Amino acid sequence: MRRIGRVLVSLLWLALLGAGGLWLMTDPRSPLPDAWNPITPLDVSAPPSWLTPVKLRAALATSETCIAALEGHAEFQHLDPLHDSDQCYIDPRLRISSVGPVALEPLETTCAVALRLAMWERHTLRAAAATLGQEVTALRHQSSYNCRRIRTPSGDGRRMSSHATAEAIDIRGVILANGQRLDLLESWQGESTEAQFFRALRDGACRWFVTVLGPEFNRLHADHFHFQSTGWGACR
Repeated sequence: MRRIGRVLVSLLWLALLGAGGLWLMTDPRSPLPDAWNPITPLDVSAPPSWLTPVKLRAALATSETCIAALEGHAEFQHLDPLHDSDQCYIDPRLRISSVGPVALEPLETTCAVALRLAMWERHTLRAAAATLGQEVTALRHQSSYNCRRIRTPSGDGRRMSSHATAEAIDIRGVILANGQRLDLLESWQGESTEAQFFRALRDGACRWFVTVLGPEFNRLHADHFHFQSTGWGACR
């Protein structure tokens, strides 16, 4: 009987904890911040927490949830899917012209890349720019969609590039509020403030993108960062 009593007490405590957790997650009066609530959608502007990667994956689960998370954090137009071939397509397809307050020459890409770029701008680019004493007003890029095979130092590879499905974007530099242009090719080497700025951009991108390649990967990336929403977690 004592064992049964202990089991019943344990079950009661579990039920109370479960009810309390449910209240914390669902009641409007709950003191639990949205950033720490696993059932609230991703908020790009919210301070990151250990739950943010979980929320990001949930937002990327469908084009509808991705676009909902991106609303208000980028200037974009939702376009019909593009299908050039079985290997070259963009679906879902967005035309974006800014992330946060940072402009970029309009390009077509996937919602996954756009949303990850918005997270990177909000939580990496802004902090890194503070070290320069200037806000970044524009990103310089080398596009996202490109129907081609992967490039290697010895020539084109056999596999199609992630650019063939617009699952990547190449960033070559930034424009500051005073009009100054900073290029990765010219600023990566050394220990200058600009070099540290670009290293912070690379390191922070590894938090928001699945694959990040830059000058330390190979000579083909000497002049740009390759930010990719798919892959095996490379950060080089």
